[in-house]
Amino acid sequence: MQKRTFIAGLLATTMMTAVPALAEWDGPTTGPTAADGKSIVVVAGDLKNGGILGVTTGVEEAAAKIGWDVRVLDGAGSIQGRTAAIGQALALKADGIIINGFDAVEQQAALEGVVDAGVPMVAWHSGPVIGCDAPGGIFVNVSTDAMTVSEVAAEWAIDDAKAEGEEIGVVIFTDSTYQIAIDKADRLKETVEAAGGKVLEYVDTPIADTSTRMGPLTTSLLQKYGESWTHALAINDLYFDFMGPSLAAAGLSPDAGPLAGSAGDGSEAAFQRIRSNGYQAITVAEPLNLQGWQLVDELNRAIQGEACSGYITSPALVTPEGLAKLGDSNAFDPDIPYREAYAEIWGK
Repeated sequence: MQKRTFIAGLLATTMMTAVPALAEWDGPTTGPTAADGKSIVVVAGDLKNGGILGVTTGVEEAAAKIGWDVRVLDGAGSIQGRTAAIGQALALKADGIIINGFDAVEQQAALEGVVDAGVPMVAWHSGPVIGCDAPGGIFVNVSTDAMTVSEVAAEWAIDDAKAEGEEIGVVIFTDSTYQIAIDKADRLKETVEAAGGKVLEYVDTPIADTSTRMGPLTTSLLQKYGESWTHALAINDLYFDFMGPSLAAAGLSPDAGPLAGSAGDGSEAAFQRIRSNGYQAITVAEPLNLQGWQLVDELNRAIQGEACSGYITSPALVTPEGLAKLGDSNAFDPDIPYREAYAEIWGK
């Protein structure tokens, strides 16, 4: 494959850039003050996932500010592990539970137990319905607009191919364990094909098994499609944690195709790869730490019987050019005063 010049435009004006200027806080400014002495549990789908880890870190930071105890339970990437973690959260008699990074439908029976126990739940990426009154008894499902995230990632690939004067050939990676992953991958496919591009293959492989599957899959796809495979798009950065060695073994430099772009979530490892030209070109990142603070605020509202805030955060297209302006930071943490805003609401 030929050496290519990577282009990386900024986002449309409706979204944050990777390096946002200092802006006004666009989230809630009113709400209940902090409930005293609460103990909450984060049930993490898999802490090896950089998005889940980033949100968990934000929750812990916010919990310290609001004055709550927080316990983190790791579902370790398995359905059984997540079921067990929900049961343990109930046994701990938590005042509130945060479902972090797995589909509520998968755990319907276990979550019905939480609802029956009257324990408030909020979630991050628990399904395709975002915002207030999410399915499964969840008070609010915190997320960016996942369809917008997919569109931005697909449009980057389309624009990059046009700039190179090549026919785009895309392989899409998803995980049918999660409905939101299916929906994101479908939107990636629709966007590419609507622009006249070709989706070479739609690969359904468990995100929890990427460490063992992505190497052989990458080698197989290279053998099958060769230079017609110009771009790899995935519903999460984790897929690209394990693609690079196979590309290197095939003699492909990072600036040759297939170029990798992720429709979420903006993990630290992804930022490092993009910054160092390490077999990932872009990611569409969510403000993970901010979302952790939002989860604590929403849970405070739920515990006190208040309405959810209705706030939906904006994502950012993260490019090498943008990262060059961020210094050493490997996270999309928008330069808006969300910590101060939430602390004021909580009376802290």
